[in-house]
Amino acid sequence: MRRELLDATFAALADPTRRAMLTRLAAGEATMTELAALFDISQPAISKHLKVLERAGVISRGRAAQRRPCRLEAHPLKAATDWLDHFRASWEAP
Repeated sequence: MRRELLDATFAALADPTRRAMLTRLAAGEATMTELAALFDISQPAISKHLKVLERAGVISRGRAAQRRPCRLEAHPLKAATDWLDHFRASWEAP
């Protein structure tokens, strides 16, 4: 995985609101409005969070008529997990 994409993935995961959005999207796609209903923050703030997640590649946004559903893209998350697994031996008990 390119270093920039790995950095973007970890930056996206650093925020609790974005992690909560990913948790919701793990259950299935949702629109920005559906995601916004889960949080007590403005639509522009929701949009900014989604842009960070999209730039990191951990979500994608489709187009279905008037809807723009967001969906989880697991590949960058797997790459981040693989990178962390590289260090697992150093923290696991022998």
